[in-house]
Amino acid sequence: MLFGQVVMGPAGCGKSTYCFTLQQRALDSARNVIVVNLDPAAENYSYSAYADIRELISVEHVEEELTLGPNGALVYCMEYLLENFEWLEEILCGLLEDDYVIFDCPGQIELYTHYSFMRDFTVALKQLGFQLCGVYLLDSQVLCDPNKYLGGCLSALSTMLQLEIPHVNILTKMDLVKGDTSDNFPDEEDDNFICPDMTQLLEALYVTVPQKFYRLNQVCSSTFRGFIDY
Repeated sequence: MLFGQVVMGPAGCGKSTYCFTLQQRALDSARNVIVVNLDPAAENYSYSAYADIRELISVEHVEEELTLGPNGALVYCMEYLLENFEWLEEILCGLLEDDYVIFDCPGQIELYTHYSFMRDFTVALKQLGFQLCGVYLLDSQVLCDPNKYLGGCLSALSTMLQLEIPHVNILTKMDLVKGDTSDNFPDEEDDNFICPDMTQLLEALYVTVPQKFYRLNQVCSSTFRGFIDY
């Protein structure tokens, strides 16, 4: 049995840095952590990649050959990966049982919330014997804006429901939030927003959004609360 993480999140939230840090930490502990790059648009990354989707297909190549835009090319690449999954299967078949695999995924949120191929990809991995955990990264600077925080929570929840695997949410770049003086979300209220009690978030939204969105905010808050209670 193999174990792994599917690392997801918006572009620029620190996914590649997270993968690199885990890999380095494992090396310091004499453990083997393997990173697989699944972003066909990645230009560079600091970790040592065991496999790179760009060896199979890249966004740049698709844009040139099929005259697609960046998003369309990315969707095409991910579909192509699924159709040619045996390429990755041949690479992964050489792993040992105690190897730990991290899949560094693209940063386009619609890949997880609006399409099924990321779910199909995790299903294919489980058929190879993987026990997977979804890790959703969110830039902690969204804590400075209740509206952005609400959007981040919605995207994380949607991803969790879509993939149907064990799921962990992680706030990144906390050092950049430290000392923030935003009136909408001062530092001393951080714990209130991270707390499962969504009442604090709802109260902040009443201050920052028009009244016509109050009902929508209440529905979103009750949705989060329902999943927390579940």
